[in-house]
Amino acid sequence: MRRRRPVGDRKWVRILMATVAAAVTGAGAVVVTAPAAQAATTTITVNGGSTGRTFDGVGAISGGGGNSRLLIDYPETQRSQILDYLFKPGYGAAVQLLKLEIGGDANSTDGSEPSIQHTRGDINCNVGYEFWLGEQAVARNPNIKLIALPWTAPGWIGGGNFWSQDMIDYDISWLNCAKQHGLTVSYIGGWNERGHNKTWYKNLRSALDSNGYGNVQIVGDDSFGLSTADDMLSDPAFKAAVGVVGSHYLCGYLGDATSCPSSANAVATGKPIWNSEFGSQDYISGSAPYIRSVTRGYLDGQMTGFVNWPLVAALYPNLPFNTTALAVANSPWSGAYQLGRSLWANAQVAQFTQPGWRFLTGSASGYLGGNRSNGSYISLKSTNNTDYSTIYETSTSTSTQTVNVNVTGGLSTGTVHVWSTNLGSNNPADWFVRQPDITPSNGSYSLTMQPNRIYSLTTTTGQGKGTAAGPASAPLSLPYSDDFDAYASRTEAKYFSDMQGSFEVRPCAGGRSGQCLQQVTPVRPIEWQDDSDAFGLVGDPSWSNYKVSVDVNFQQGGTITLLGRANTQSRPQSHQAAYQLRLNNSGAWSIAKSTTSGTVSTLTSGSRSSLGTNTWHTISLSFSGNQISATLDGAALGSVTDNSYFTGQVGLGVVGYQTDMFDNLSITPIGGGNGGTSVGPIRGQASGRCVDVPSQSQTNGTQVALWDCNSGANQTWTLTPSKQLMVYGTKCLDAYGQGTADGTRVDIYDCNGGTNQQWTLNSDGTIVGVGSNKCLDAYGGGTANGTQLVIWTCNGGANQRWSRS
Repeated sequence: MRRRRPVGDRKWVRILMATVAAAVTGAGAVVVTAPAAQAATTTITVNGGSTGRTFDGVGAISGGGGNSRLLIDYPETQRSQILDYLFKPGYGAAVQLLKLEIGGDANSTDGSEPSIQHTRGDINCNVGYEFWLGEQAVARNPNIKLIALPWTAPGWIGGGNFWSQDMIDYDISWLNCAKQHGLTVSYIGGWNERGHNKTWYKNLRSALDSNGYGNVQIVGDDSFGLSTADDMLSDPAFKAAVGVVGSHYLCGYLGDATSCPSSANAVATGKPIWNSEFGSQDYISGSAPYIRSVTRGYLDGQMTGFVNWPLVAALYPNLPFNTTALAVANSPWSGAYQLGRSLWANAQVAQFTQPGWRFLTGSASGYLGGNRSNGSYISLKSTNNTDYSTIYETSTSTSTQTVNVNVTGGLSTGTVHVWSTNLGSNNPADWFVRQPDITPSNGSYSLTMQPNRIYSLTTTTGQGKGTAAGPASAPLSLPYSDDFDAYASRTEAKYFSDMQGSFEVRPCAGGRSGQCLQQVTPVRPIEWQDDSDAFGLVGDPSWSNYKVSVDVNFQQGGTITLLGRANTQSRPQSHQAAYQLRLNNSGAWSIAKSTTSGTVSTLTSGSRSSLGTNTWHTISLSFSGNQISATLDGAALGSVTDNSYFTGQVGLGVVGYQTDMFDNLSITPIGGGNGGTSVGPIRGQASGRCVDVPSQSQTNGTQVALWDCNSGANQTWTLTPSKQLMVYGTKCLDAYGQGTADGTRVDIYDCNGGTNQQWTLNSDGTIVGVGSNKCLDAYGGGTANGTQLVIWTCNGGANQRWSRS
């Protein structure tokens, strides 16, 4: 039965063309009628006596930067569950390599990681969360290998010169701090994606040796390309200093990773070759390039170590790369988290191998049928010289693939255990699933594999899939406040995420007792991406109508900033969409608007009497619809009308790097609740894509559709007490023309209280129209960008189920 086109839908021809040759049943089941492709067969000999390079591990990066920030603030139960899924052997990803950022007080992608030395000689080994994360990883897997790498550095280093003795000394101090936390670091890099200085690397090697870190290997050079290997062959001392040839995105950046070459010179060094940063893709849709980067990385480039960026997206969802990771954990107040298909792609390798295993050569590793379009596979044998595992990926295949395997060379001919992940399914139940065991006959067996899968075959045991699950996502409710008195000195405030500079809790100044939040980076750092004012963000990006107030203390002359409705951030961090109250100690003030293009425009301004320094004042910003107003010490400064942003977090900052203080942060709702209950993005279970208002249109009648989640204002929804799903603060999700028939399009329209604008969000993930009693539905079971949304009779289809994440 083919659906009739949605009422009022002018794009129905395109949709019908997309369903040609398919029979559509119900709202989401599409039965493809094309004939099945012919199966291919590959004969493989897994010979334990034919060994290649040593496997160094698969893992991920915490850093580059701020992407792990919110994890430490999760409730202990959910925090432990997430950590288990990342690190615990036989449970989840079972990460074998963990790269930790050596923080430097400057933004290195999604935030600023704090330095252990904001100023020369003042070392704080308990700064931030990287050492804590390393402790958690080692507690779960004592065999994990830790890597350290800086992206940025404090401004006092070398007078602004990274390639200096100061930076070497700084690295040694960081390693000393790691040792205080019981952490053994196995590898250290130079400067992320900034090339290499041969003399500096040689000096770093000498410093490591003379300070008791002779076993720490240097990775060179964590940049793009393999010029490190070229220089190693022409400079024996440099070659002796570098232990691992490491390069980024050897399979291509944000590509399909179907080809992963290294270089002849890299192989000729005889050193391990690592894809020392790969990934940067969505936690669900990036899983196929993920596994290809590993299997084809070895086949094409002799790579033996693989480090995905990043480990976890424990960052605010309005920041860049907010779903790029193995798991997403952006709601610490609710405890909600989501595991990615990429997490299980990592498990398909890490739960079946260990660093120190040897790759097997000959036909034991290769391309199925000798054709890379069929898929690839790698075999490795254990250090016990008996057990082995083979990892297959059929992600580029359009047909079934059969392998006939013969095991020789002293390897076990016993039972083979099989696990698989369906890379084409968005249902977690299809990820990392145990299949029936195989019993070889005289060391031989066969397996027929489906297209777009990962299969791991092993003679080892101990694999497993954790069963813990987090609660449903919920908003950070208002009112919210923090007086900072509950924290120890020199720690971070709960939920506060540094974007540039570093904000720490310190004893208050200006005659005030207790603890305050202070910006403690005194000069511009050595940066990895562009400069900006020092600031940080806190709160729920879907907050709408509220008043934010804070006490401020100028420690030097300059300008303090209070941000509200901080919305989407683009790169670099100065491209932060927000409203700002900018207050100078001279008394000059302005309400300004900053944008994702990096512009700051004044909406209104004025001046009051001088505020001086080291005295306390209270400032506030209030938002109600398109009305924005500001106060100073309870007296009105000014107000303005603007329609740019209707939701967003709050933020605190300074213009430049003044070491100003903040206290008694308070956010209170205007108009009740959060101006509605925060929902945020609404993600389709079948598609992994979000309910989106195309082109950020605010025009009545614009039909909503699926689109890649990006945390834009056009994907941020608020559930009001009257069951409206509101976007932009004034527009409601609407069944067009008060329609109730199957296929009625869903659009946005001025909120008017009609039942066609009221929705019930059910615990099973369905969103049901009050007026129609029908489900929000991705038309035709579509999952692609641009798939339009309609209402349809509820039928349990995955295209009618939505998550608030």
